[in-house]
Amino acid sequence: MENQIIDHLFRHQYGKMVSILTNIFGLPHLETIEDAVQDIFIKAMIKWRNQIPENPEAWLTAAAKNRVIDLLRKIKSENNRVERLEQHSESQAIEELFLEDEIEDSQLRMIFTACHPILDSKDRIAFALKSIAGFSIKEIASALLLKEDTIKKRLQRARKTIKNENISFTIPAGSKLQSRLDSVFEVIYLIFNEGFHSNNQKYLIRSDLCGEAMRLNQMILKKESLRNGAGYALFALLCFQSSRLESKQDAKGQIIDLKNQDRSRWYKPLIELGREAMYKSLSYSDYCAYHVEGAIAIEHLDTSTFDKTNWNKILALLKILIKKTPSPLTNLNIAFVLIQLKNFEEAKHILDSINPNILEQRKYLFYGTKAEYFQNTGDLPRAIECLLEAISSVTNEAEKNYLQKKKNDLLNH
Repeated sequence: MENQIIDHLFRHQYGKMVSILTNIFGLPHLETIEDAVQDIFIKAMIKWRNQIPENPEAWLTAAAKNRVIDLLRKIKSENNRVERLEQHSESQAIEELFLEDEIEDSQLRMIFTACHPILDSKDRIAFALKSIAGFSIKEIASALLLKEDTIKKRLQRARKTIKNENISFTIPAGSKLQSRLDSVFEVIYLIFNEGFHSNNQKYLIRSDLCGEAMRLNQMILKKESLRNGAGYALFALLCFQSSRLESKQDAKGQIIDLKNQDRSRWYKPLIELGREAMYKSLSYSDYCAYHVEGAIAIEHLDTSTFDKTNWNKILALLKILIKKTPSPLTNLNIAFVLIQLKNFEEAKHILDSINPNILEQRKYLFYGTKAEYFQNTGDLPRAIECLLEAISSVTNEAEKNYLQKKKNDLLNH
């Protein structure tokens, strides 16, 4: 339990601390800053070994403030923030930099810096997940369906580019803003997805990541100059998905699939908050993939049972989505819907076109969907064969148990 609390605090505080210290000392010192923040959490784990303080967030904030003084001695910089600290009372200036408005400003600057167009598009997503949400290399690899060595190289490249190109720690304006926002929303979406359906071995759902993604999304929507249809549509989608979190697992942590979820447990206040955000999104001219995904989510939320799902409407929406953002996972969803519609020939055609290795850590989803196809077409031996492939490639224990149960049910059929 204590480890979970520390893990939650790390997730919630890491990006905040890195952003504040970067605002003070500048991007050229990012690696030193990341090491300093990491050191704070290592000390916290040692200090809290026997007892966690009553207000752990306050303890971490105080530790970060003390670290500023340590870094001031270590870093000789011409950064304006450092000059400000040197010209005023140290303690007063540091307190000002840790005020809520300053913290939010620092975090927004970090988000937009991580999504700078000068960074390779692949590198910026990995860097953003690390610097904003405190993802480990393993978690980034899972979220992006890549190998850990690839992520290490991308992080190194991003830091090198930031330093060599002297990227400024600012929020863009004018025509540059929209393209940067697209990248920011992509990162928020990835953070949420890793929380909603994690590849972590022990936890299928990581509500802290879902909450962090929603918090970052809200932080952007609070600033009028950053609002657009995509931002509201993304927030709507996150609300819709979050409303189902409590119904995805039973008391023992076993997976409850969409077909068997208790829909009365879907959290209505979040659904209504999502509807309100979706309504606001329509007052803007931009229309994007988040609008389409939100519309698909609404179809499920407005249907009383799985059997009454309007699969034809969902299929039409998925075909719009695949044109906007081509993805093997969207193709898998299309195949799944075609199976529900008993259009097996088209479903098989799509499944045959997907290379499961492209999905990396999530290739078990391919084999799970293919097993669904064979089960529905009466080929139980091949369905079992696909489930065995899925079981061998899945990392999450709850997912593994779910797939093993499906396999056992077919064997006993």
